[in-house]
Amino acid sequence: MGAAQSYEPSPQVFQAVTDAMRAGVGRLRPEITAHEVSAPTRLAPYAFALAGGLTGDSADTATGRLIVLMDPGGQPAWQGTARIVCYARAGVDAEIAADPLLAEVAWSWLGEALASHGAHAHALGGTVTTTSSRRLGVLRAEGDSFDVELRCSWSPDWALTGDRALPPEGARPGTDGLAPMWSPAEAVAHVLAFGDLLAAMAGLPPALSGVVPLPQRRA
Repeated sequence: MGAAQSYEPSPQVFQAVTDAMRAGVGRLRPEITAHEVSAPTRLAPYAFALAGGLTGDSADTATGRLIVLMDPGGQPAWQGTARIVCYARAGVDAEIAADPLLAEVAWSWLGEALASHGAHAHALGGTVTTTSSRRLGVLRAEGDSFDVELRCSWSPDWALTGDRALPPEGARPGTDGLAPMWSPAEAVAHVLAFGDLLAAMAGLPPALSGVVPLPQRRA
């Protein structure tokens, strides 16, 4: 994936990050597909976005977007100079939608996916929403639909503000004003975590140890 390098928010680094993420799409598990889409232009000076979902006939089972924002000046809420925004949605059965633990379980998928790929992050926050739609008239025969949505964002540790140097042995990245060195593998890790999050929401058998997937919808 290339040697580690110091991180400085700049057009060159943004290009390197996005190039690494494009390459990382090819490493997603085969049930998941992703492609580049237009990114929002008013949230940060630099932005990059991927749209993902399941392949084949199950393409609508789980979908999502991953957006990378970079601002050389940093933003206080980010606690750094980069922010990753994620949206994921999946259709579920009525009994699953009514489960009071669904929100906590869905939130745990994100944490497990990030940790399993070494996508170190801080300032993680988000919401889990369950929605129901009742079809009427000529659509009644299709039955009601239920969805779970996860909207979240986090700051990658390699974009912490402060001196761009490796922390002392055993020190947590970001302590004492230090941030870890950046490498393409650090960017790819977030793409792989995004793919595994979609897989878990779609109810696919987990590829990650310890992740409990959502039961697949009945036909």
